[in-house]
Amino acid sequence: VSTQSTGSIFLRFLPHVTQSTTMRSLLPECSQCRVSSVLGNNSKQFGKQNLLDGSVETCWNSEPGSPQFILLGFKRPVQVKELRLMFQGGFVGQGCELYGKNATDQKLKLLCNFYPEDVNKLQVFSVETNDQVSQLKILFNKSTDFYGRITIYTLDVVGVCPNSEI
Repeated sequence: VSTQSTGSIFLRFLPHVTQSTTMRSLLPECSQCRVSSVLGNNSKQFGKQNLLDGSVETCWNSEPGSPQFILLGFKRPVQVKELRLMFQGGFVGQGCELYGKNATDQKLKLLCNFYPEDVNKLQVFSVETNDQVSQLKILFNKSTDFYGRITIYTLDVVGVCPNSEI
């Protein structure tokens, strides 16, 4: 640890640690992804890996039935500020909820409700919390699809990783 004086302001430098408040994608911090179901058990074509691959050419597609969910685990606590989703129109989640949990919590805590439009475009939902979480659950209580299927082409979680390494 070193300290440097610049006039009356003291800056403290900690090796390999930054207290960055710059918002960025938190998916590189993701260490776990689970989903409620995969259409026809066809993980190669419709599996959870398609949520994290950054391609709009691939998708996660759920089995019929409600509710459906996505569960994300992070390597270290993060502050979530935005949830970004691109659904297939006609297969959009309704009555959606975002839950978070840190390492000491026993139960997931509701962070926000969000209401996607039934369209094929990227939608951004603000998350108004300063809680640090190590796990997120995105819950789709219903679907615009008669059978309850959800199809997502793009998923991103944007926020701050308060104690990330340089």
